[in-house]
Amino acid sequence: MEELAREAGITVRTVRFYRERGLLRPPRREGRVAWYDDRHLARLRTIAALLERGHTLNGIADLATAFESGRDVGEVLGLGEPTEETPVRLTPEELADHFAGEVTPENLAAALDLGYLATDGEALVHISRHLLEVSAALVRAGVPLAAVLETGRRVRAHTEALAELFATLAQDHAATAPPAELRPLARSVVTAELSLALDRRLRSPRDPKPARKT
Repeated sequence: MEELAREAGITVRTVRFYRERGLLRPPRREGRVAWYDDRHLARLRTIAALLERGHTLNGIADLATAFESGRDVGEVLGLGEPTEETPVRLTPEELADHFAGEVTPENLAAALDLGYLATDGEALVHISRHLLEVSAALVRAGVPLAAVLETGRRVRAHTEALAELFATLAQDHAATAPPAELRPLARSVVTAELSLALDRRLRSPRDPKPARKT
């Protein structure tokens, strides 16, 4: 338990507390020796990631209970309407197939901390099929998975700020522009602006520059 706590960056007392709350499965016992493994460490990192994202311990306990009872993954992760992203349940082998040679303990920990992955017993749950497929495509194109995850972390900070802008817009004009109608429009604005920004950043030096106004 002391080694597990040290690897997870928490105290032994916290590990015991999580066990008492049912957030952590009991260890495998051999006589008087209790063995914890990578699945326990992954669960602790998932708990830390969920706490960082604003979940309460009671909510996380509900998630753990839901996982054990086989409830729908989207419901468990709070990804019902209005999200358009579909969670994906994967075995460790299937995850490795997506990112051949790149599923290292460091990358797995980073994905758990980022909230891209959660544990479900011996299985894993990716928060978004779209993100999973795009991340795998980037790795196939030669981008290291560590770089993909770090970019995802930085992108999240910007997208949270964008979401705040459009959430405020929806609140300020709720009477005339329902949030359900603003959502696809907001996504279109961000997609168009990102496309234009990439054009500006990735334009070849040989490409003609836009004429300046005089």
